[in-house]
Amino acid sequence: YGGTITSVLLSIPGESSSVMTAIDGHQLARQGRGGAALGIAAIGSFIAGVLGIIGLAVAAPLLARGALAFGPPEYFSLVVLGLTSLALVGGSLIKGLMMGVFGLCLATVGTDPQMGNTRFIFGQLWMLDGVEFLVLAVAIFGVGEVLSSAEHGVPPAKIESTFKSAWPTYADWIATRWAILRGSVLGFFIGVLPGAGATIASFLSYALEKRVSEHPEKFGHGAIEAVAGPESANNASSAGAMVPTFALGIPGSNTTATMLGALVMFGLRPGPQLFEQSPDLVWGIIASMFIGNAILLVLNIPLAGLSVLLLRVRYALLYPMILAICIAGVYS
Repeated sequence: YGGTITSVLLSIPGESSSVMTAIDGHQLARQGRGGAALGIAAIGSFIAGVLGIIGLAVAAPLLARGALAFGPPEYFSLVVLGLTSLALVGGSLIKGLMMGVFGLCLATVGTDPQMGNTRFIFGQLWMLDGVEFLVLAVAIFGVGEVLSSAEHGVPPAKIESTFKSAWPTYADWIATRWAILRGSVLGFFIGVLPGAGATIASFLSYALEKRVSEHPEKFGHGAIEAVAGPESANNASSAGAMVPTFALGIPGSNTTATMLGALVMFGLRPGPQLFEQSPDLVWGIIASMFIGNAILLVLNIPLAGLSVLLLRVRYALLYPMILAICIAGVYS
């Protein structure tokens, strides 16, 4: 959730799964609704996390067996669907597809994951790891936002006048309730597929919300559903990624791959029998995920109004700070 704060307030995605949040979230912040965007993101993340944990507890072995039915053709189709959905984000279909192709070209730089051959590194060893997604995201959203605003003299964002006005309203909740549920379900099932990840879940959720919206023209200009859906999807994806980890011993994400290594170090064998042989461990982890979601909600709802105060800083001071954060974040 930490990446959502900078995505909304500064248009700097904290991680790849927050990229879609930055598009409409920052527009809401410029309209004086940054606190509402942060609040609805926290509520959506909590609901999605709880639903994802319930799904993990109830149907992990069953869903894991279904995930095994996905082979290379299905994964290829899923990735193509995720990339083509990006074409629906902007106003131009052609530009969206061009950017998708350009991204694929950038992804070929580095070491081939199958054969181990080097590709397009031009003799530079530092390019062996390829072009990091976060580097691109920070350059395009963070640095790009600063340079664009400085050039065009973008007016300062509106500031909520009262602490109460920084919270989501009842109308916000009505507008986003189905987006949160759709994002939760979509994100969970995308997370169950090993390797699919929260980023694809957030992309697909954004495209889905724009598709079903009665006012798709608002997307890209401050639609609060465009914040609630992707934020719910990427949080539910985290719970979904635990399903193949526990039930099959197959990591569903980078984080669960680390957890899998820790389980093996302690002599545990993840798989269908883990629920029977080590129930205390499994249910302890599931309980910790629920507690973590609850703490995030308790922390983030009050902090939403305080975080928006960051926008009170004069742009002459804020822009150098943003650039410094961009450089330090990418370097670290």
